[in-house]
Formats: sequence, structure tokens, C-alpha cells
Amino acid sequence: MSARNSAREAILGRVRSALAQTERVPVSSIPRDYRTERPAADLVGLFCERVADYRATVERVEPGGLPAAIVAAARAAGAHRVLAPTGVPHQWYAALSSEFGQVDDGADIDTADLERIDAVITTAVVGIAETGTIVLDHGPGQGHRAVTLVPDVHICVVEESQVADDVPAALRRLDPTRPMTFISGPSATSDIELNRVEGVHGPRTLHVLVTPGAR
Repeated sequence: MSARNSAREAILGRVRSALAQTERVPVSSIPRDYRTERPAADLVGLFCERVADYRATVERVEPGGLPAAIVAAARAAGAHRVLAPTGVPHQWYAALSSEFGQVDDGADIDTADLERIDAVITTAVVGIAETGTIVLDHGPGQGHRAVTLVPDVHICVVEESQVADDVPAALRRLDPTRPMTFISGPSATSDIELNRVEGVHGPRTLHVLVTPGAR
């Protein structure tokens, strides 16, 4: 046996010996009474502040004002053709249809058609206050993943009840079997000189509407 192998066996032997003398503690007996949440005095306010830190536009809107706010956000972004995925409230779709020439639902839209879409309007499943992150699991009102990656403008409606305080709290609300997209501000990257460029890997503009209720 080489000196290297001999040293290796000696080290492993000591590890085995130490483990043999260690009392095994069942996982079920480990106390789990530590804090699982860190509530803020104003959780929704913190979420809005952190989202804005990422250079996104944030507005707090009463439910009755959502259709008008959505139309105003799309208009301010210079959108002409918008997409409202299947599952968004009918009032949103009706308001958009009365303002814009074409509103798609994204059901059968392909990538080539998506490239001609100016803005997409979606709901969300969770907002994370600590990080200013929005999570989509691409259920009703959220469209498939490409719908929120290809258009240049993403208008997202987040309900106050969907805001969790931190990442662990948010993960407990999510279904791990669903596809998920985590969004922290507009798409951004930088080159070797750290010059920030937005819109390379996703929407250049993120507009978040926070509301006590979406309907």
C-alpha cells in the first residue's frame, strides 16, 4: 500500500471510530420551535419599496381602479398590442379591448407572435417583501413562461394577501410541482465593464400594481 493510501485509510479509520461513538439523534426529535416568519410592521409597504429598488414602477391601487390602472400603465409604456392570458378577470380584458386594437389571450400564441406583443398583463401567485421578488407559477391569469419573457413590458398585479415576508415563507406557499418564475425587477445584465443593460433576457419594463384584492 502506498503512503498516500495508507494516510487515507488512517484518516477514514478515525472518522469511523468517531462516528461509532456518537449518539444518533432521530430527526423527528430535533426541536422546530424557531421562528419561521419575520413579520414587518408594514409588509406590503416593504414589498413596494423593495420592488421599486429594482427600477420597477410600483402603484398601490384599489380593486375598483384596477382596470383603469392597467390600461394607463399599458398606454404609458407605448403599447399597441397587448396580451392578457386566459384567467385574468373579465373586467381587465374588457377595459383593454376598448382601448387597444388587439388583445390576445395567449392560448395558442407562438414565439413569433409574442415578438409582436408590446405588453403582457398577468396576475401572480406570491410576492416576497424582503427581496422585492414576484413569483409566477403560470396558473390562470399568468400565461406560460414565454408570455412573460418575450414582450418588452410586463404589467403584474399582486394582491396584498399574496405578500410573504421572506423567501422561506414564500416557498411554503408554493407548489413545488408547478413551473415557477421568480422576477426581481426588469430583466437586466451587465458587460465586463459593469455597464447595466436592461431588456436582454426579458421585459425591459416592469410595472407592478399592488391591490387589496384583484377582483
